[in-house]
Amino acid sequence: MDKLLQHRLQRLINASPRGLLKGGKKGIEKESLRINLEGKLAQTPHPSTLGSALTHPYITTDYSEALLEFITPPYSEVRETLAFLSLIHQFVYHHLHEEFLWATSMPCAVKDDHSVPIARYGCSNVGKMKHIYRQGLGHRYGRIMQTIAGVHFNYSLPEAFWPVFKEQENDTRPLREFIDDHYFCLVRNFQRLGWLIPYLFGASPAVCKSFLKVRPKGFAKFDRGTYFLPYATSLRMSDIGYKNKNQANLGISYNSLSEYVGGLTRAIETPHPPYEKIGVVVNGKYRQLNTNILQIENEYYSFIRPKQITQSGEKPTLALQRRGVQYVEVRALDVSAYDPLGVNEPQLRFLEALLILCLLKESPPLDADQQGAADHNQQLAACCGRDPHLKLQQNGRARLLRDWAQEICDEMAGICELLDQGEPHQPYTKALEMQLDVLAHEERTPSARILAEMAQRQEPFNDFATRLSKTHAEYFKQLPLKEEQDQYLKELAQQSWQQQHAIEAADNISFQEYLARYFAQH
Repeated sequence: MDKLLQHRLQRLINASPRGLLKGGKKGIEKESLRINLEGKLAQTPHPSTLGSALTHPYITTDYSEALLEFITPPYSEVRETLAFLSLIHQFVYHHLHEEFLWATSMPCAVKDDHSVPIARYGCSNVGKMKHIYRQGLGHRYGRIMQTIAGVHFNYSLPEAFWPVFKEQENDTRPLREFIDDHYFCLVRNFQRLGWLIPYLFGASPAVCKSFLKVRPKGFAKFDRGTYFLPYATSLRMSDIGYKNKNQANLGISYNSLSEYVGGLTRAIETPHPPYEKIGVVVNGKYRQLNTNILQIENEYYSFIRPKQITQSGEKPTLALQRRGVQYVEVRALDVSAYDPLGVNEPQLRFLEALLILCLLKESPPLDADQQGAADHNQQLAACCGRDPHLKLQQNGRARLLRDWAQEICDEMAGICELLDQGEPHQPYTKALEMQLDVLAHEERTPSARILAEMAQRQEPFNDFATRLSKTHAEYFKQLPLKEEQDQYLKELAQQSWQQQHAIEAADNISFQEYLARYFAQH
């Protein structure tokens, strides 16, 4: 354990009031494809009974009209977060007809790019912008790649923690500056250590052949319908997944808020010749928002993002500059195939403790070479993490993944004890012990379990995922939905349509002028 971490933990143990780390806010964004009864991508519009995808606070779509996204409010207790996520699933299943939700991150059998419908958000300027941005993603990276689903974990430290931590650090800067700086410390260390998440929780070691068309170098044929990598944990986080090699040389720095915002700003203002060839408006129709390296900030496919809630029409970088970091968004989790919700409580408790470790550990700046090593470690863990001989780069030297993983978990023990203060069942310590058990038995990782089950049942990936999807659908259909809960979500859906119509009615400038004003924000 590094000395700074040890010192900080001791101070938090002795701090008054106790339990300063408890009660951080936790939210989930979970994506799921809508699939028809034949196990194919739904071609139907976003169900109107679920509300407006533009304005509903909890039920929307991501890239595709068929890619549902469920968003929970942030709760201080993870069980409340998961209970709300379950409620959304129950409501959706009460209103899906002859469709169900896909149980895995990697998509179902997909015919081609044209079979993936792009999400629509109505005729308002903001709705058009969201749709055209997604058109641009399709032209730049292909539509099929955008059907990959994931789980994003949003986390913020308790507000009461920050003034005490600042005092313990003898830091005289304004509180806002101190908070921003230490959230970036957390983000840098997650870049260094976050490969542990795909290793422990990756659930996408195989993919339907239809996703790849041509077998990439190194991939093996699992069966008639499946490609895989023997030691893969998360193909979603690999180069064939939700990544883009064009972004590898962007050089976005996590060393400070100003450097991060500056790097993103350059990317959304710098033209990229291959995207110039696509064009912006062709034959009177928009193909993308612009020809820059990134159309908007969200196009940057990062492992973890520092976030601030945006106001209506506000650029994310501007929100960060104006109000600082409010929370971090961890984007490293696959949809957990064996969990009906796609995520589970011990998993989120482990992740929370890891994020706190990343905050409290020493976190020197990352130069370009160190960031490159961190990116390479993430790729290795995703593509071949279960190789018992796999070595990662730690501070310029090769280190066995399993030894390093054990060290990280050992460092988390004290944090889990702090989070468990006053909890008789010690849920954080138990969550850590579960993963220590997985570390000791590689065959218990979700990725290994999936491949073993597919082999044992002689089941191609698409059949495996279809079976689990239907099992999860039955689970939610059998859960009772209270009348008042159903009514609350029905009213929310109606209100969201009213909000969308109000936005459309209030538009009084052309779309071209709307875009110009949006990108002119400074």
